[in-house]
Amino acid sequence: MAIGTNDNILEFRNVTKRFAGVTALSDVSFEIQRGEIHGLCGENGAGKSTLMKILAGVYPAGTYEGTVLYDGRELKLENSSIRQAADEGIAIVYQELTLVPSMTVGENIYLGKEPVEHGVINWDKLYADTKQLLEQYNLDISAQATLGDLGVGKMQMTEIAKAISENARVLILDEPTSALTEAEVDKLMEILETLKAHGVTCIYITHKLEEFFHITDTITVLRDGKVITSQPTEDLDREMLVNHMVGREMKERFPQGNHKAGKVVLEVDDLHAVDPRTEREVVRGVSFELREGEILGIAGLMGSGRTELVTTIFGEYGKITRGAVRLDGKPIVVKNSKQAMEYGISLVPEDRKTHGLVLIQSVLKNISLPNLGRFSSMFSINNDAELKESMSYAHSLSIKAPNLHVPVESLSGGNQQKVVISKWLMSEPHILILDDPTRGIDVGAKYEIYKLMNELAAQGIAIIMISSELEEVMGMSDRIMVMHEGRAAGIIDAADATQEKIMALATGTVVKEKPVIPAEPAKAIGK
Repeated sequence: MAIGTNDNILEFRNVTKRFAGVTALSDVSFEIQRGEIHGLCGENGAGKSTLMKILAGVYPAGTYEGTVLYDGRELKLENSSIRQAADEGIAIVYQELTLVPSMTVGENIYLGKEPVEHGVINWDKLYADTKQLLEQYNLDISAQATLGDLGVGKMQMTEIAKAISENARVLILDEPTSALTEAEVDKLMEILETLKAHGVTCIYITHKLEEFFHITDTITVLRDGKVITSQPTEDLDREMLVNHMVGREMKERFPQGNHKAGKVVLEVDDLHAVDPRTEREVVRGVSFELREGEILGIAGLMGSGRTELVTTIFGEYGKITRGAVRLDGKPIVVKNSKQAMEYGISLVPEDRKTHGLVLIQSVLKNISLPNLGRFSSMFSINNDAELKESMSYAHSLSIKAPNLHVPVESLSGGNQQKVVISKWLMSEPHILILDDPTRGIDVGAKYEIYKLMNELAAQGIAIIMISSELEEVMGMSDRIMVMHEGRAAGIIDAADATQEKIMALATGTVVKEKPVIPAEPAKAIGK
């Protein structure tokens, strides 16, 4: 389709954006049709977020080269132009939600634009307008519900409602399903179809490639800041999309590892733990063994207790009420992460931005932070040694950054995750726990992390990996423990695992097939 036709609501013409020493976008040109769902695809660092920030007014006119046409005219957003973009009908829903948990759904949707009469907020009108908006787009939420009482899926719906309450004509969704359950994802897809039927144009960004084929009409692929292709979704398949993204053929999604399980290094025996804030039991009698050189996958639905289990073992969450943890056959009590590190246990957390990184600090400081004892002498730090060793890990994990002194918040999600992994590898763990290590990162970065996991297992490191993606947990694990309502519902050898078996255990469904082995209390070594 030629640029300039009336069917286009957006056109990017030769858009180039440079930062200090880096060209984030280079001569980007493509168009988006009115009323379509347009997928924007690419590895972390490909330029997707930069382009959307131009469109949403984060980077105003004059900070980039080229032209953005919106509804046939040049879009020129000035300084402090995020409000101007909203007035133009361009809204963005970020991966990290921007809502106030203590307020109601209605208050969040109309925050800053409340209906006012005689200097007082008209609450009846606010909630009536909210109810009408929610019903119009089939959003199943109560206007007066307190947001903090809702699940992540309904918070996501509220964020979308907030965007369309300003009569958004273009809605940008950045990783909208990263924290949603399968049912919530299906509901989101229904909402997007409803928005499309109302004439709203959606730009959809995700690392879950199957979602592009489920919902989008067109897909544009960016790589290294350039447009590689922009074509109808029906003309593409998964393999073609991956090849466009990474610029090379990836013959297998999960690299083959050479894992040779050795002796038992960790035993968890009938472990019970409660949330220390609420005293609610979150781990209910879990038992398993972990061997050196193996990858033990942990699967389960959201809320099944996976994260609660590993963070309790790491000493940073639950209060253990019963059971035992043994390391090399000896009982241990881990009260905090410092003790965990002393025992040779490291944890890459689920939420890297909140629990894994100090975003305003440099890449260097983030890598070295838990390991400063290696570089300190008396009251000073050997900066040369700190830099040399941090650079070694950054190089081995292929962290893409201009240098190690840039703030870690400036890196892409995949490179931020590599920084988190680097700092824990520097601590030289015997047991490495990875909680959803590839969440929110692209297919190329995922592959690099998979290869690293195989290399670490080959070195004899015992790995526990939680994953919300069944294909990932099946593709990377030697054995899979499935959690259900805080319990270990069963342990399956990877060779015998199927999605059906895992889901049956994860949902508490009775499984008749023999290969599924119920989890039993671990036995102490030597007994």
